[in-house]
Amino acid sequence: MTRPARFGSSVPPVAPGPVAAKSPVKSRSKPPSKPPEPAVRPSAPPAAPPTAQRPSFRPGAPGSFFAGPPLPRPPAPDFVVGDKAVHPSHGVGEVTGIEEREIGGTRAKFYILRILDNGMKVMVPTSAATQVGLRYVMSDKEATNILSTMRAREVAVDVQPWSRRFRVYTEMIKSGSPIEIAKVLRDMNRLKFDKELSFGERRLLDQAKSLLLKELSIAKKKTEAEMSEEIARIFSA
Repeated sequence: MTRPARFGSSVPPVAPGPVAAKSPVKSRSKPPSKPPEPAVRPSAPPAAPPTAQRPSFRPGAPGSFFAGPPLPRPPAPDFVVGDKAVHPSHGVGEVTGIEEREIGGTRAKFYILRILDNGMKVMVPTSAATQVGLRYVMSDKEATNILSTMRAREVAVDVQPWSRRFRVYTEMIKSGSPIEIAKVLRDMNRLKFDKELSFGERRLLDQAKSLLLKELSIAKKKTEAEMSEEIARIFSA
């Protein structure tokens, strides 16, 4: 008979007894696990090939919907002495000569223009007349279209602030397009009825008028005074 151990005495190790064998548990056979099914997502259009570009709605951007085939370049003007020609920055001038000169070691032919408004002398290479924007005086039909643009009750530029509008109007004048210049003249005249024009606005008005008045009077076979009165009636209506 084994004596009970007293407090503080060491307990002799107990030899392990026989372990009762556990009854065998039948393992249930599990079907092989299936791989998880991917989540169902809405069908999407096939991805574009790597070389394709996303279409942009910004005019002139690569892949733009507005971009079309390049327009054919108009034929280069062929002026002779005595012709009237329109320079995009100076207005109507008269071809007073066609001279061959050497500039920078290169000889080239130049149209010599005398600007009718101020008598300024301008030289334009004959080979670059189209790139410069030198053109013939508008026809009577084109002049009628310009006057119709002035009568339109719309605003060409409607952005804020004024500094941005001023840049857009300046680019319209620099383009040399009579239609764009007519829009600037129209907008500044309409604005003049609402408030006193600032210095920059008066300059835009004067530039647009000086670039169009003489050409319109030539196209319509009127004096500048008559054409100026007609323009004034358009904006007073």
